[in-house]
Amino acid sequence: MLTQIGACGDLFHTAAGIAFADIMIDGHRETWPIRSKRFRAWLRRRYYEATGEGASAAEIRSTLDLLEARAQFDAPERAVHIRVAEQTGHIYLDLADERWRAVEITPEGWRVIGAPPVHFRRPAGMLLLPIPEQGASIEALNSFFNLSSPNDFVLIVAWLLAALRPAGPYPLLAISGEQGSAKTVLSKLLKALIDPNAAPVRALPREERELMISANNGFLLAFDNLSGLPTWLSDALCRLASGGSFAVRQLYTDQEEVLFESTRPILLNGIEDVVSRPDLGDRAIFLTLPPIRDSQRRPESELWREFEIARPRILGALLDAVVHGLRTMGRVQLDQLPRMADFALWATACETALWPAGTFARAYAANRRAAIESIIEADPVATCVRAIMMDRAVWTGSASDLLRLCAERARADISGGTSWAKNPRALAGRLRRVQTFLWTLGIEITFSREGRTGTRMIRVSTSAENSVSTVSIVSAARTGSRCDQADLAGVRE
Repeated sequence: MLTQIGACGDLFHTAAGIAFADIMIDGHRETWPIRSKRFRAWLRRRYYEATGEGASAAEIRSTLDLLEARAQFDAPERAVHIRVAEQTGHIYLDLADERWRAVEITPEGWRVIGAPPVHFRRPAGMLLLPIPEQGASIEALNSFFNLSSPNDFVLIVAWLLAALRPAGPYPLLAISGEQGSAKTVLSKLLKALIDPNAAPVRALPREERELMISANNGFLLAFDNLSGLPTWLSDALCRLASGGSFAVRQLYTDQEEVLFESTRPILLNGIEDVVSRPDLGDRAIFLTLPPIRDSQRRPESELWREFEIARPRILGALLDAVVHGLRTMGRVQLDQLPRMADFALWATACETALWPAGTFARAYAANRRAAIESIIEADPVATCVRAIMMDRAVWTGSASDLLRLCAERARADISGGTSWAKNPRALAGRLRRVQTFLWTLGIEITFSREGRTGTRMIRVSTSAENSVSTVSIVSAARTGSRCDQADLAGVRE
């Protein structure tokens, strides 16, 4: 009897070999792993409705084993997604409601549908999105944020639009600000717009396995109140933002591995700038929130009540921009592709539904230049190289020579500091990490071998052209908020 009940579902498996079943409940389709508690409960319920008795644990286990074998060996392979999916150029956003509806987004528009052509799964903690409403302006979202400039709002909206794409790379959003600047509230608001969850923000994972589990059970990852990032986590976030694979040993086995490959939108917040390594900083958008005056504070319950009222219209405005992006993406061309080029192209395709062309490019360029300055200033090796090149055009020598020169300039023994390179080889590695950022600031570093013995040499040179352009653009980043305020004010009028 249980086997016949289970056969009523449409069985399939994923590329990883996980068995799933599509089952009909109250007139709509649901997708559940065969080994999930929800599928077990469905089997028990159907058996009770058919016989008036409860199925034994042994019968349940035997039926699950049989259905899993059928799904893995006799059924087709299909992809299963969390929250956002894509098929034939159309994007699908899972509303996570009890009727398992989704929003279908095409170049012609968006609509709410039942039984989408893609398959979603519902991890524990996933909450429903509101039914989006059309006809609203994205500017309604700005009233809920505490931001320093209109540039920051443009970048947040661009990040949200990127998170509505089913595939990355996704820029990491790094939020900093003093205590009481509403960093956590901002993180929760952004999470609620795309991927609401019972646990909207979380502490940092303690190991890569925990990060993998979080990414496997959620779409948008938000980490709250950070004081710093260990090196292993910074590298793992790089892979997760740009797309990469994770492999960990399966528990209670010596040879089996658990593999996870995906890309996820990520946001971090903390009082300090927790992103200090150039490779992660090169993938990030940085926001610094201003302090909130006592006269400007309002109860958080009031803010959330107003946000819940506006959330359907704000989501609809974001979906309108996604529709525009799908329609214009094929015609977008940039004179020069920046880092995270796919994100820049997508944001540029969407922006003309919201602002004049070029608004995003100016905001993103200013943010990257300011971020590069900040990361260089936080790196003692990069700062030392920059100081050395202030009074010369070229420096050539070995890594040992450069390490001694840095020690002389610092007038201290740098070998004991954790933030300094402790030996010439480590110094060369640190230089390679900041090489791209220093080049942006007009300092070029090249590595070569010279002489019959192939001595490793480092050549550092300055480019007047790059240095001038860097100064002008960084200055624009610091004063650009007034110009952008005027531009955006014109749009609103």
